[in-house]
Amino acid sequence: MEDLLLYIDRWFWLGVGAIGFAILFNVPRRTILTIFLLGAFGGTLKFIILALGGSIIMGSFFGAVLVGFLSILAAHYKHAPPFVLAIPAVIPMVPGAFAYRAMLGVIHLTEKVDHDTFLKLLEETTDNGLKAFFVLAALSLGVSAPMLIFRRESVKNMKVRIKS
Repeated sequence: MEDLLLYIDRWFWLGVGAIGFAILFNVPRRTILTIFLLGAFGGTLKFIILALGGSIIMGSFFGAVLVGFLSILAAHYKHAPPFVLAIPAVIPMVPGAFAYRAMLGVIHLTEKVDHDTFLKLLEETTDNGLKAFFVLAALSLGVSAPMLIFRRESVKNMKVRIKS
């Protein structure tokens, strides 16, 4: 039960973060709720994959792929380009902590430290920097791949049929 509340809490705050970036990017008002849902579901999928033992890179990739696919469907109904919906939704999944730790590590590498401390710090800095890089690459590939593969025409011309 406590885990479910944790996921609901994360779901909500991921959606709020997506809305914040959507407002910052001045998206149309009609897309705000959709961006909230895309950010919340994509980020929650990332955390579920992490809880199941997957890596942060894999979780970020599949969360971004989910956002990419859903933004194509939602763009048809909201009459907005898919990237308007997808980009603010994936920004809360950007690995700010890894990038911050990598930059701090680079700064600390300039200090005079003994050889063993330098090697340990270099290893941690490289690890954090590579994680940040690969998560960003996974996010950009994950959000753009569905749009590049499955969209051959404008969203306005798509015929989406949902069986009821």
